[in-house]
Order: sequence, then structure tokens, then C-alpha cells
Amino acid sequence: MMTRATEPLEPPPVTALAASRSIATRLEGKRRAGRPKKPVADLSPSGLPGGTPARSEAQIKLGAQERSAMRNVALDLGVRKICLCEVRAGVVTVRRTVRSLEELKDVIGPGTPEACVAIEACREAWVVHETLQQWGHHPVLVDTTRIRQIGVGDHGRKNDRIDAEKLALALERGGLPLAHVLSPSRQMLRHELCVRGALVHTRAQYITTVRGIVRAMGSKLPSCEAQHFHQKVKASALPAATRTVVQPLLAAIATIDAQLVEVEQRLEVACDQEPVIQQLATTPGVAKIVAATFVSVIDDAGRFRKAHQVQSYLGLVPSEDTTGGRRRLGSITKSGNTYARAALVEAAWCIYRLRAEDPLKLWAQSVARRRGSRIAVTALARRLAGVLWAMWRDRTVYEPARVALACAGGLRAAAQSTEMQAAALERAARKIHRLARSAKAAARKATPRSTKEQITTA
Repeated sequence: MMTRATEPLEPPPVTALAASRSIATRLEGKRRAGRPKKPVADLSPSGLPGGTPARSEAQIKLGAQERSAMRNVALDLGVRKICLCEVRAGVVTVRRTVRSLEELKDVIGPGTPEACVAIEACREAWVVHETLQQWGHHPVLVDTTRIRQIGVGDHGRKNDRIDAEKLALALERGGLPLAHVLSPSRQMLRHELCVRGALVHTRAQYITTVRGIVRAMGSKLPSCEAQHFHQKVKASALPAATRTVVQPLLAAIATIDAQLVEVEQRLEVACDQEPVIQQLATTPGVAKIVAATFVSVIDDAGRFRKAHQVQSYLGLVPSEDTTGGRRRLGSITKSGNTYARAALVEAAWCIYRLRAEDPLKLWAQSVARRRGSRIAVTALARRLAGVLWAMWRDRTVYEPARVALACAGGLRAAAQSTEMQAAALERAARKIHRLARSAKAAARKATPRSTKEQITTA
């Protein structure tokens, strides 16, 4: 039986696209064979924009590294758990949910491949940021006020796993809204200020409660400063029943007074080590607490290019809803640090009530005559933030003459704009009157002569 010889299979037809690719590959191979190709480094992750003040020194030194060597990791820090997500080329490669950062040492601990780690700004963020730097990674702090820009919370779905994935994808994609990381000394200064603020707030609440109880039981207490309240109550002749009721609160107030003395002594030492606080305290209405609060929030005057950015960062600029060519301004945005904004408003009230004639006070009074005292004090707080930033930037003390020149320029501009508005309204009135006369003249010309005679005969 004869077997038929099998014919060799024909190669599949080569399309034009495949042929072009194969040619390009051969040409690339010849070019590589001709001379060695220089190694080209990929750009570092664009989530670290150049010149951003929130970048640390380690992030600035990243330069051009191979993107394949730099991992993109995100952490969602919670009170009870931490969610980790790592992505590569838009695909999730690692997911972990743990109770503490120590449990992630096998993924982002010391000795693991270098990674860029995104974390949201929260209470634990500063400690986690420092820990990740010690482990050899490059952490970036994400501004939570603009977190929805990267898709967090889209379609009504938000949990820790999804948030971590969104952060990791945005880090790889680039364009993360970054937050500033305070220096260690300013972090400690802010902690001390927070402790003092909590003690002062608690003492004020207790004092108000004691006064209310005493009044309800038929007695009254003399007015005094908060630090002397305990001594005043001890010296006052209160009934035994009333004193028994308020004694626990008085004991708590005495304890808080002693703790406040210790905290303020530590703050005094910290302020003496900061020359900029001494400079800012030369401003009227601004003492060491207000100056220290401003320094602990701004941290570095070089982060901002102009005073308006500082005012906007502290939430002291008007909100805006402009559309269709019509500008609408509302109340202040109240974004940023609440404690710093409140301290500046309190300092503005002190300046507004000064007995001495200060340029800032005179400027606020001129605004109050047009807009009222509350708006004037808020505007003064906004201007005060710009003045403090300019003093910090120029390393100068408060100079009333320079402030007077700036205030006079602002008033002159306001007066000029008012005059321009009045002139424009006057021109518009003349224009409307002229158009009305032209319309009447045109109507008289359009009326027939016979109609005019009939109207005259009637």
C-alpha cells in the first residue's frame, strides 16, 4: 500500500501590519547591533510635582528613576484597621487589611523594594510618614479636602478598600493633591498649643457651669479673669449648701490652673527658641500664643508666593460663585485650620478696640462705616494674616508706617473704584435719558399729520 507523501504546510499569509512590525523589529535590531543604546530612565511618578512645598528632601532627590523599580502603594489609615493596595500598570497586585503598621513589614518594611506610598492626611499621618521614611520609602501626604478629585466616593460607594485602590491608582496616574508635612519642631509646637487650647476650653466651660449653679441657688459671684476665678470663689461668702455642690468643679478648676501653668512654661521655652515668633509678636493685638499658632500652621513662609494664598489657606477669603459673567461673593470659606483662624479673628477684635491710633485700626474703622463691625473685623483678620506673613518673609518687625502706606493705597483704590462706579452710573443715566428722548422723537415723526390734527381739534 502506497502512502501519499505529506506536503509541507504553507506559512500563513503575512499581513501588511505584521510585515511592518517585523521590519521595524529588524531595523531596531540592526540599530542596537550597530551601537549600544544608552539607558533611558523613566520619569519619577508625577504624583510628586516639582516645586511642591509638601515634598520632603528625600522626594526631591528622587530624580529620574526607573518606574519599574518604584512601586505605587497606598494606605488607608483607620482607627481599627489599615488597608493597603499596590498597583502596577493600572492593575491591583497586592491587597492587605491589617490592624497595625507593623503587620505590613513584609510588604513595605525595611529591606523591601523602594515604594512611593500615598497616605491621607489624618491624626496618624505624621507618625506613619516618619516611619515610612525610616523604612526607606517615599511617603506623600494627600490633602483630604480635595480627595474627591481623584474619584473617592464616586457612584455612592466608599469604603477603606476602595479608597486605598483609588489612592494607589491616582498615585500611579499622577496629579495627587498633596498636603504639607510640618517639621518636627512645629509638630511639637502644635501639640502643645492643642493641649493648652483644650485646657482653656475646659476651664471656661467649668467656670460657666459654676456661675450658673450659684445663680440658680440664689447667690452671685463677682466678675474676674479666668485664672483668678478659683481664688475669688474661695474668698466669697457662699452658703454652705452652694459651696458643697460646686466644690468638685472648683477642685477640677484648681487642677487645670496648675496644669496650664506647666503647659505655658513649656510654650514659653518653645517660643524663645523661635525668633520668628518674637518678630510676629511685635504686631499690636498679637501675643506669643497667636504668633505661635500662626507659625505652627504656616510652618514655612516660602511655601506661599503672595499674601492672598496665605489668606486663602486659612479660609479667610470670601467664597465665590461666579457664572455667566456675573460675580457673586459670599461669606468666608472657613477652610484650613480652625484654631488659627479663630486666633486671628480674636487678634483682629483686639486691634479694632485699641485705644491707640494704629493704621490697621483706622483701616478697619473705615470698612466698618461702610459694611459694619463684624465684616470689618473679618476683613482685618484677613489683612492681619497677610501682614504677619510679609513680616515673616522679610524678617522684619511691625512697622506702622509701612502698614499705613499699604492701607492708604487700599483705601485710595476703593475710593477710586467708588468714583468710577458713580461716573459710570451717571453716564448710564444720561445714555438712558438720551435714548428715551430719541424714542419719543421717533414716535412723533411716525404719527400721521391728520391724526395730529384730530388730536388737536379734540
